Order: sequence, then C-alpha cells, then structure tokens
Amino acid sequence: MMKVLQLDVLSRRDRLRFVKAQWRFYQQDPRWVPPLIFDRMKLLDTRRNPFYKHSDIVLFLAEDRTGLIGRIAAIINEHHNRTHADRVGFFGFYESIYSQDVTSALLDAASEWLSNRGMTHIRGPVNPSMNDECGLLVEGFDRPPVILMPYNPPYYSSLLEGWGLRKVMDLYAYLLDQENYRSYKLERLLNVVRKRTGVTIRSMNFRNRAQFRRDVATLKELYNAAWEKNWGFVKMTDEEFDFLAADLKQVADENLVLIAEIGGRAVGFALALPDINECLIHNRSGHLLPGVWHIITKRNRITTVRIIVLGVLEQYRGSGIDGVLYAEIGERAKARGICWGEASWILETNGPMNNALQNTMHGVRYKTYRLYERPIALTGSTLTTP
Repeated sequence: MMKVLQLDVLSRRDRLRFVKAQWRFYQQDPRWVPPLIFDRMKLLDTRRNPFYKHSDIVLFLAEDRTGLIGRIAAIINEHHNRTHADRVGFFGFYESIYSQDVTSALLDAASEWLSNRGMTHIRGPVNPSMNDECGLLVEGFDRPPVILMPYNPPYYSSLLEGWGLRKVMDLYAYLLDQENYRSYKLERLLNVVRKRTGVTIRSMNFRNRAQFRRDVATLKELYNAAWEKNWGFVKMTDEEFDFLAADLKQVADENLVLIAEIGGRAVGFALALPDINECLIHNRSGHLLPGVWHIITKRNRITTVRIIVLGVLEQYRGSGIDGVLYAEIGERAKARGICWGEASWILETNGPMNNALQNTMHGVRYKTYRLYERPIALTGSTLTTP
C-alpha cells in the first residue's frame, strides 16, 4: 500500500533523505547530472537560506512496499504573493516513478497543505523559486542540462497533466554556435550601437573585496530593476542576492560577468557561467570532494557557457546594448576555447529577445521548459504523518 510521508524540514536527516531520493530515479540515465548533495542541502536549509525568511516549504516522500517511489515539495512564497497580488502556492523537487497514482497522491498532499494555508492555485515546478531551477523539461531530451537548469524524464509531463495541471508559461533555451552567431551585418550594427550610445563594457572585479561588494550591489540593483515587469518575477532581498553571489563566485569567471556603462552609470549587465555540469556529470555519487576534483581536472575542457542573466534598464531597451553584451560574452568565451553558448531561460512572451536570438544571432531553440498551474480544490487526503 502506498503512503505519503511529510518530512521534518528542520531535521538534517530528513532533508538528506529527501535529497538522496533523487538518485532513485536517475542512476541509470547517462544524461542526468547529479547535483552536489552539499549544495542541495544548503538550498533546502530553512535556517541558512534567506529565501525562507519570507517563504515556507514542506517536503513529502511517497513509499510503498518496494521502497521510495516519489517526492515533492510544497512552497509558499509570500514575496511572490505580495508582488503579484495573488495566492499562488508552488510545488517543486518533483520526482515519480511512471505511475499516475503516485503523482496524483504527491500533488494531492502538496495542494492540500497549500490550500489549508489559503492558497488558491498551485504552480510549478520551481526548486524552490523562479530565481532557482524552474520548469519541467518538455522538449530537448537528447542533451544533458547545463548548469542550474533542470532535467527530468519525458513521461513527467503526462503525469502532471493527468492530475489536471495545465501550461501557464513556457521557457526557452537557445543554443548559440561560435561558428555562425556573428556576421558582418551584426558587427556593423553593434559598432553603430557603441558609437551612438557611448556604451562601454567592463568585467566585474573579483579580486578586490571592496570593489566586489560594490559590483554585487550594482548587479542587484540592475537585476531587480531590469526584470521588475517580467511575468512571475520577484525581487531578491539583499540577503538572498548576497547568498547567491557567494555561491556563483565559486564557479564564475570574472571575464564573463559584464557590466555595461554609459557615462560611468551602470545600465545593464550580463552573467555567463562555464558549464561545470560537463564536469559534474562524471560525479555520479554527488559527493563534494569528488565533485571538486572533477571540476579542477576537467574545467579546461568545458565547451559551453550558459548566459544565465542579461538585462538592460528599461529606458535603454531597444538601443542594442543587449546585443553588445551578447557579442562581448561571445568573444570572451571564444578566447577561452568555448564553442557553444546556451541562452536560458527566455519567457515565450519575450518577443524582442526571442527574435534577436533566432534572427540576429542565429540561435537554435533546442530546449523548452514548462510551468504548470491548476486551481486548488481540496481532495481526499493521502497524507500520513511519520
């Protein structure tokens, strides 16, 4: 008989059990990139991760007599609800065997917990927010995921839709090739942009501690301003941004973190990360020390960067500065032997960015991630407390 257990998120033992559950579903999948257990534990640590100062999370595991058969988290992000004036609850960290009964039981448990706390809709997957890994992979299963992008079996979409979830938004990933993303026409256009706007591009300073802090503050201001009107966007608190910056500093290349300035004023920025998933895919255990060893010994063989964030202040949009940032990342990545870039993720409703990536930079839309939503209705509970 199947049962769904609610774990104690404050218990390190229960969180570890939840994190390690993922290996049950992917151990034999060669395209899966095992996360570092250390990172996943930190992400779910409600005492250390500042996200949980304004959000709540609960963890569920599904089991039967054969063992573990599924997991899910339910999340309430009060900053989201205040920003968007709604009562949306989220689900994330979803995994399941190929069983509609298991998926339905997990979503029933998550939606009941959310409904009992006043949420009217359930949306996801987000792990645990839109500022982290989000979306369900629905197209593009032939390649492993790049850094900080999710991965899942193809059958997950049918199980989620079988419970009644429906698409609310698609997120696109584009593959850019060093061989064809630049053209003479593009070069001429970007030169015109540089002369007309007077924009200059500089790298973020990683070496000087005081300057690094100032640059982090600049990036935070730009990020929260440039994305403010995007669908689903929620500003990051100072603590959240600093928490993220400290993590990204460990894997980032300062030459691929760029700030665009006009007359000394920051007007945009871009962040591209070397795809350390090309190293971590060999770390099948997920343990920290072997993971670090794979990164150190294989980092120079990385062939891809992920352009994870690129934005320009609203008054400078349409000026071409975003294209200058893309081109600068491309040149700097090429100098370190990078062949490919993934621009992700892009909202399906972001017409200007989708058009530029496809028609100006000859990017190929090669992966699609989907966010689902459904009104919450109380159902018969399958919840069993430990």
